[in-house]
Amino acid sequence: MGVSDGGPPAARPLIDAGLVASLRGLDRDGRLLFATRILRMFGYGFLAVVLVLYLDALGLDPLTIGIILTLTLVGDTLISLWLTTNADRLGRRRVLVVGSALMIVAAVTFAATSFVPVLIVAGTIGVISPTGNEVGPFLAVEQAALSQSVPDRRRTATFAWYNLVGYFATASGALAAGLISQALLAGGSSPPDAYRAIVVGYGLVGAVMAFVFSAVGPAVEAPRGAVSDGTIRRRLGLGRSKGIVGRLSALFALDAFAGGFVPQSLMAYWFHLQYGVEPAILGAIFFGANILAAVSALSAARIARRIGLINTMVFTHLPSNVLLILVPLMPTLPLAVLALLLRFSLSQMDVPTRQSYVMAVVDPDERSAAAGVTGIARTTGAAISPALSGPLVASAGLAAIPFYLAGGLKIAYDLLLYRAFRAERPPEELRT
Repeated sequence: MGVSDGGPPAARPLIDAGLVASLRGLDRDGRLLFATRILRMFGYGFLAVVLVLYLDALGLDPLTIGIILTLTLVGDTLISLWLTTNADRLGRRRVLVVGSALMIVAAVTFAATSFVPVLIVAGTIGVISPTGNEVGPFLAVEQAALSQSVPDRRRTATFAWYNLVGYFATASGALAAGLISQALLAGGSSPPDAYRAIVVGYGLVGAVMAFVFSAVGPAVEAPRGAVSDGTIRRRLGLGRSKGIVGRLSALFALDAFAGGFVPQSLMAYWFHLQYGVEPAILGAIFFGANILAAVSALSAARIARRIGLINTMVFTHLPSNVLLILVPLMPTLPLAVLALLLRFSLSQMDVPTRQSYVMAVVDPDERSAAAGVTGIARTTGAAISPALSGPLVASAGLAAIPFYLAGGLKIAYDLLLYRAFRAERPPEELRT
C-alpha cells in the first residue's frame, strides 16, 4: 500500500511518524506538487472573495448568478470525471497541464464579457472555483501521486501538510484579493474593473501552474499495466474497490451538497448584504478563517493517530456544523464573524483524514480513480445547491435559510458516515 521506509527498522519508526519528518521526506516531485497546490489554492481564494461581487457589479441578478455558479460546478464535474478516470492512461502530468489551461480559458472569458450565455459556457468548460475549494482534476491526481511515494503511516500527516499549505494559500489569496480590489476602488476604478483585475490574476495563476506541472518528473505516472482494458476498470478505473467507493461517494455528495448552500463566495456576499462589509474586510475575515482551517489540518493528523480516521472525521465535524447554523443567529457582525472563525477552526479537520481514508481502503492501482470519483461526487453535490441558495441569500427574510440547511444536512452526513464506516478501519490502524 505504501513504499518502504528504508533504513534500519528500529531506528526509524518514531522519526517517520512525526509531522516534520513527513514534510522533510518529500522528494522533488512531491515538493513541486506542493508548490502547485499553493499556487492553485491562492488562485481559488483570490477569486472566491470577489466572484459573486464581480458578477453582481456586471448587473446580473441573484438567480442568474446562482445558475452560473451551479453550471460552473457541473462543468467542472463532467470534465474532471473524464480527466481523473483517464489520468493513468493519458498521463498524470498531461492531465494536470490541461487542467491549468482550462483555468486560463475561464479567467480570460470571464474578464472579457458580461454576456451570460458565454459566461455559462466558459464556466462549464473552464476550471473556476466559486467556493474557494478544490475543483478540476488536480486534487485526485496529486493525491494518487503522493500516496504512492510515502509509507502508509505517513500518508495522513503528508495530506495534513498538503492541506495546511493549501489553506494558508487560500487565506493569502482571499486577503490579497480584498486589499487589491479595495485599493482599486479607492483609486477610482469602477467595481467591475476593480474585480476584473482579480479575475485576470486568476488566469495568471493558471499559467504559472502549467509551467510548474511541466517540470514534474515521470515518477508520478501510474505504473505500466495498472489499468486493464475492456472492463469497468478501463472506463472508471475501479475494480475491487468500486463498492466502497460508491458508498463513500454517496455520502460525500451529501456533505458537499450541504456545503454548496454556503460556499465562501456566497458567505462573502451574505456578509456584504447583511452588514455592508467592504471587500478589504471580507478578505481579512476569510484570511483568518482559512488560517484557522490550516492549523486544524495538522491537529487532525495528531488526533487521527489516537482515535482513528473515521472518528476524527465525525467528531470534529459535528460541532463545526452547529456553529455554522449559529452564524446567522448572531445579533452583531463581530459575533457572526466569531462563530464563523470558530466553525473554520473545526470544519476542515475531516479533509486530510477523509483523503487519507479513501487512499487507504482502495487498491493502490485504483487510487487515482477513487480520488477522482469521490471528488466528482463532492463536486456534483456542491453544484446543485448554489442555484437554490443564491436567491435566498439576497432576500432579507430568507438569508439565514442556507446556513440552516447546510448545517442540518452536514450533521446528517456525519451520523450516516459513522454508522456505515466505523467498523472499516484502514490498514495502518489494524496494525496498531
